[in-house]
Amino acid sequence: MTSINYNPDVLLCLANLSNDEVFTPPELANSILDLLPKDIWKNKDAKFLDPVSKSGVFLREITKRLIVGLEDEIPDLQTRVNHILKNQVFGIAITELTSLLSKRTLYCAKSANSDKSICNEFENEDGNIRYKNINHTFKSGKCEFCGANEDVYSRDDDMETHAYEFIHTNNPKEIFNMKFDVIVGNPPYQLNVGNTTGNSSKAKSIYHMFIEQAKKLNPRYLTMIVPSRWMTRSVEGIPDKWIDDMLNENKISVIYDFLNSQDCFPGVQIEGGVNYFLWDRDYKKECRYILNINKDTIYERVDFLNSNKTDIIIRDPFAINIIEKVNILNPNYIKNSEQNFSSIVSPKDFFTNKTLLTSSWKDYKKEEDMKHNIKYFLNKNIHKVEYGWISLNNIPKNIEVVNINKVYIPAANGSSEIVLGKPFVGTKGSACSQTYLIIGYNKNYSIDECKNIVSYVKTKFFRFLVSIKKKTQNGARGVYQFVPMQDFKETWTDEKLYKKYGLSQEEIDFIESMIRPMDSSDE
Repeated sequence: MTSINYNPDVLLCLANLSNDEVFTPPELANSILDLLPKDIWKNKDAKFLDPVSKSGVFLREITKRLIVGLEDEIPDLQTRVNHILKNQVFGIAITELTSLLSKRTLYCAKSANSDKSICNEFENEDGNIRYKNINHTFKSGKCEFCGANEDVYSRDDDMETHAYEFIHTNNPKEIFNMKFDVIVGNPPYQLNVGNTTGNSSKAKSIYHMFIEQAKKLNPRYLTMIVPSRWMTRSVEGIPDKWIDDMLNENKISVIYDFLNSQDCFPGVQIEGGVNYFLWDRDYKKECRYILNINKDTIYERVDFLNSNKTDIIIRDPFAINIIEKVNILNPNYIKNSEQNFSSIVSPKDFFTNKTLLTSSWKDYKKEEDMKHNIKYFLNKNIHKVEYGWISLNNIPKNIEVVNINKVYIPAANGSSEIVLGKPFVGTKGSACSQTYLIIGYNKNYSIDECKNIVSYVKTKFFRFLVSIKKKTQNGARGVYQFVPMQDFKETWTDEKLYKKYGLSQEEIDFIESMIRPMDSSDE
């Protein structure tokens, strides 16, 4: 019997490297493949595609499973290997380098048709691993397909453009001109789209594009591992419609969700965690959702993804129970813009435009004078509030909010245990840079009411409800959707809130364990 020996598992080492592209460890690849029905490995006609091949680990592990599963039907090992590699396993490499890696991994040779290849029937050097160097299609400075910035990605021919073939076509069926039963992979997560505001360069999520293209091929099964931020809509660049479809089409039979990305990718920190799922074309039922809080704590439930009609996936069961209790006193508050806290939180860049009051704008005064008498809060550092002085003419918009009492809160930052940067009262005659959001921008609160808002924000109860949606540093107004409004004529404490909403001791203990007090060290 012919012996088939794969290369030493350098892929495990590769997966641990720090890289712009996250490589998949073999153990993780096999966990993802375990989602597929076992009989697929006994089907000699089943076709598998990895449209985002990096190391080739998915292709290798699929092949290994088929070698075992087809042993009875194709007894001769070499014949079986030839059949699998020529007729069943296909890949699209994302770069020229990953095409070489994938061929080495799958065929154990630089060229699929070399005498060292484990398949001896290929006539071309690429085999079934395709790589095509293509360019972005720029229109008005942006790629029509992925949104890449022309200034960033208009490069010489010898430089990598990151124009991934699979998502740079309106008709992905034309790439291989065949039907695939299974599509699997770990797509690129984001792409630098350049500086379009006063901020530094921005990264735009693109992983959803690969999922969407895969669906166009109408596979029986689709499974990929991606960041979990889409579940809470806390992500740049992913259309609401795409998220709506994922939540409401009910074709996802199982999701494994990890709060800590390092449980899947050792040494790689991805804000908000990661998840892998099985999308089943013919499925239309409840989803089995498994949440891995850490390696020792796992919660599982079976339900429709959008059963609570919140338009996000509420990831932990305690949060679901607590929201339901809040909803008893505030019916439909999540959907009612007047009943949740987001209604009094300003949009980002409230006072600023692309040039004025941005983080790079320096035309403020350090001392107040007759002309510059508006206190201007500008510091990015959430631990220490600093300010300068500006004139009314420096403020490009929403000038009417300058002369009301309000609360400022950092628009970004906050660790997972603190959740938010520390709020503070902004009296009449003040404005802020893009560093802050304004609470009460559309009200006319007294100073005492503003102080009570600050006390409310500082509670663990408040910040826990924010954490349901806030999975990144970005704290835009939408993350406050699950926080109920209160009467700000009174001061709020956790004890009062726990009692008001009837939280159990177990629920209280959970909040207390998840959220750290906001004390003087957080100023």
